[in-house]
Order: sequence, then C-alpha cells, then structure tokens
Amino acid sequence: MMKLPLEELSQLCAKVAELLPQGGVVILQGDLASGKTTFTQAYARYLGMSDAVTSPTFSLQHQYGEKLYHYDLYNYGFDKFLSLGMMEELEREGYHLIEWGDESLIHLLKRSGIETVIVKISKCDENSRYYEVQRA
Repeated sequence: MMKLPLEELSQLCAKVAELLPQGGVVILQGDLASGKTTFTQAYARYLGMSDAVTSPTFSLQHQYGEKLYHYDLYNYGFDKFLSLGMMEELEREGYHLIEWGDESLIHLLKRSGIETVIVKISKCDENSRYYEVQRA
C-alpha cells in the first residue's frame, strides 16, 4: 500500500503500466469520491492524452483516443454490463479502467484470461490517498 498526494499520481500510473505493458483491465475500487475518476484522468495524462476525462456514470463507457477506455458500473452493475455485450469491448487493444468492478467481474476476467490489475483507493485527506495495487 502506498500513500500518494494527488499531484504525484504518475508514480502509480507507472506501476500499473509496468504490470500491464500491453494493456488490459484496471479495476478501480473505492468509496464514492475516493478518486477513481481522478486516477483515470492521471492515467490519460500519463499516456500523453489531453482529453477532458469525466466519469461515465450515466453513459457506462467513454473512450479517449485509441487506447483508453473508461467504464463506470455504479448505475448499471455487472449484470447490465454483461447484457450490453461489454465483455467484448474489454478484448479491444488498450487500457480499460473500470470503476465499481466487483468480484463477479474479476472472476470472469480471470476465467477469460484478460490481464487485470486491481487498484483499491482509500481517502486519507483532501490531497492524498492510499493505493493498493495487485494483480487479479
């Protein structure tokens, strides 16, 4: 587990990229307002993108450039994600950052052989978070 100020998220991005050098899925777990979208914004910058990254809470998925996909399952849940055929999206080349991914999704990703990393985020104060990174 590491504690990082929000302005130093590039360190965490580098660690995730090291674990997923060819792309894959990053499950972002944490309470509301813990920093899941903030991490996605930092990851987009890490990949050299200048797109305005926002939470796809009401649209389920946003795509940035050719290699960054951002999903939010909060309003939809795992079953709706599956029923919309979104597992096929995860096979596209690039990085797929999924907010609110649960154990059911993680289990399915493992069974499907999709490279997956879990980032657990906990708020410690307004300007920094605890991050725990692990392979699924």
